[in-house]
Amino acid sequence: MAHTCPDVREVQLSGVSEGMELLQIDVDADVVEERAGREHAACSRNVSRKQRNWERQVAAKKSRRKEEKQRRKLNREESGARAGSPQFTKRVMKAITKERLAEAQSTGPKLCVDLSMTDSMSDKEISRLAGQLRRLYGSNKKAARPFHVFLTDLREDSRLYRECLRMNDGFLNYTMDITEKSCLDLFPAETLVYLSPDADEALETVDADKVYVLGGLVDESIQKKLSFSRASELSVHTARLPIDEYMVKKDNAKNFHSKILAVNQVFDILSTFRRTGSWTQALQAWFPQAKGYVVAADDSQLPLGQTES
Repeated sequence: MAHTCPDVREVQLSGVSEGMELLQIDVDADVVEERAGREHAACSRNVSRKQRNWERQVAAKKSRRKEEKQRRKLNREESGARAGSPQFTKRVMKAITKERLAEAQSTGPKLCVDLSMTDSMSDKEISRLAGQLRRLYGSNKKAARPFHVFLTDLREDSRLYRECLRMNDGFLNYTMDITEKSCLDLFPAETLVYLSPDADEALETVDADKVYVLGGLVDESIQKKLSFSRASELSVHTARLPIDEYMVKKDNAKNFHSKILAVNQVFDILSTFRRTGSWTQALQAWFPQAKGYVVAADDSQLPLGQTES
C-alpha cells in the first residue's frame, strides 16, 4: 500500500489553507465595500438633510430681513404723512402708542390667535411661534389702526407660555388679552372667521363686526389642514387670504410653491389691507418671495365692494 509522504501532505494542506485565506480576504473585501457603500449613502443623506436645513434657515433669515425692511419703510411713510406735526420724545411716543392700543381694545376689530394646537409641536417649533407672536405684537404697536388682539388657549403651565416669558421682554405687559379660554368661549360662533389656507372662500374685507382667528401653529412637517380641522371642530366660518385671486406662481429652481404663512405674516397682510384697502399692496408687501408666488401683473383688481383709499 502506497503512503503519502508527510511533506506532500503538508504542502497540500498548506495550499488549501492559502485558498481559504484568499477566499476569506475576498469575502472581507466585499463586506467592507458594502459597508462603505452604506456609510457613503448615509453620509450623502446627512449632507442633503443639512443642506436643506441650511437653505430653509437662509430663506427664513431673508424673509425676516425683508419684513423688517418693509416695516421700516412703512414707518417712514407714516412719519412722512405726519410731517409738520409736532415732534415727540420717545417717552411721549410710547405713551401715545399705549393709548392707541388701549383704544383698540375698546373700538378696534378683534383678532384671536388660537394657541390650542401647541401640544403637538416640538420645542424648536414652540420657540419659533414665540418669536412670531413677538413680531405680531410689534407690528400691532406700530399700526396707525391696531387690532384688539387676543391670545387664546394659552395656559400658564404650557411650554409656549414659558417660552414667551423667556424670549419676549415685557411679555406680561403686552397690551393684548392673554387667556386660557378659547375663542368660542369669548365670542359667539357666528362672529368668528377662522383663516385657513385650505378654506374654499376667499376673504374679501375686514369687517369690524367679525372676529378673525389665526391658527397659532408652526409645523415644520407641514401636516395637512390642521387649522381647517380646528375650525371644523369649532363649527365656525372659514376663509383664506385671496392669494389665488391676486397672485400667480413664479418659476423657481426647486419648483416650490406654498401658501403656508407664519402667524405674524398673515397679521401684517391683514393690517396693511385694513390701512390701504388693497389686497395687491398688502400681499406685495408681506407675502414672502421664497414661497414661490408673486402678485399678478394686472394689479388693478380689487375685491367686490372695495376701492383704493
